[in-house]
Amino acid sequence: MMPETYTAKLETDTAKPGRAIVAGLVATIVMTMLIYMAPHMGMPKMDIAGMLGSMVNGGQAPAMMSGPWLIGLMMHFVLGTLVFPLLYAYFVYGLLPGKPWAKGLIWGVALWAAMLVMVMPMMGKGFFASKTPEPLLFVLGVLMGHLLYGAVFGALAGQQAQRSGAALPGHSHTTV
Repeated sequence: MMPETYTAKLETDTAKPGRAIVAGLVATIVMTMLIYMAPHMGMPKMDIAGMLGSMVNGGQAPAMMSGPWLIGLMMHFVLGTLVFPLLYAYFVYGLLPGKPWAKGLIWGVALWAAMLVMVMPMMGKGFFASKTPEPLLFVLGVLMGHLLYGAVFGALAGQQAQRSGAALPGHSHTTV
């Protein structure tokens, strides 16, 4: 039997970037509301705009509504509305199992983990927020926010790009 060679491709015609962006905007708004309501629910203060704004404010948390704080809020919305939804729609959706809301939930957990492993240390908050006043509550609160973001995002984004075959774009596999 001769080996069969095939190349998988990303079927971008099934991606719905507009729908993903709208879903990202709604999910980011819902997550942001939860983040800023967290102290009223017994969770620690989680000022995402302040944390991101500290990266352009010499590492210091900026005052709410100041220029650096607003830049942090803008960064949060650009990531949650544009960057992460487009990555999901074109590259991640087809790799995840389950229905769209479950795929979104998994994506939310992946973003949560990336934040705690990469972003928090970059902002001086330590690996898994170890340098925050209440690391465990912070990590759990942020997990709740990312689970909510993921579920809302996935449900609203719906079906996105699928991968055909098992190979990555431009890579060939041989089967026998």
